Amino acid sequence: MSVAMSAQDISRALIRISHEILEANSDATKITLLGIPTRGAHLAQRIATIMAGITGHDIPVGMLDITLHRDDLRLRPPRAIMPTNIPVEGINGRDVVLIDDVLFSGRTIRAALDALGEIGRPRTVQLAVLVDRGHRELPIRADYVGKNLPTSTVQSVKVQLTEIDSVDEVLIEDN
Repeated sequence: MSVAMSAQDISRALIRISHEILEANSDATKITLLGIPTRGAHLAQRIATIMAGITGHDIPVGMLDITLHRDDLRLRPPRAIMPTNIPVEGINGRDVVLIDDVLFSGRTIRAALDALGEIGRPRTVQLAVLVDRGHRELPIRADYVGKNLPTSTVQSVKVQLTEIDSVDEVLIEDN
């Protein structure tokens, strides 16, 4: 097991992603961040805090559970459904940024797009990830990436965040 990103690396990546989101969207008041549980939700909260510090106003942030939209429900053990929390501003006509910890096959993001479609119709949907490890199975690409981390398919990438794991780091594990 090796450390691919330290706490400082994660912090720098989130600051850079926050600036990139603001630069790419001309009206920061129209941005809504939606984190994909579990770690994506915590990353979304951190990015919202950073962006609020830059813009001087709160950025709406919520959480989008994708469990029931996954295409592998029958292949995995049952998992608890997390709450979906949409900010009071909603998503209709807004620039929604989906936030997740690791982009791998693209199937989680496909499920998130399906879940988002049931809630409303955003003006745009963008994707921010802390780590992009490649190996896409679907034509999905992140707009904002903290770190591209080439891995083999037999390795796994584990993101640890202080909110859950008491430490900030990204690990590469050989399975």
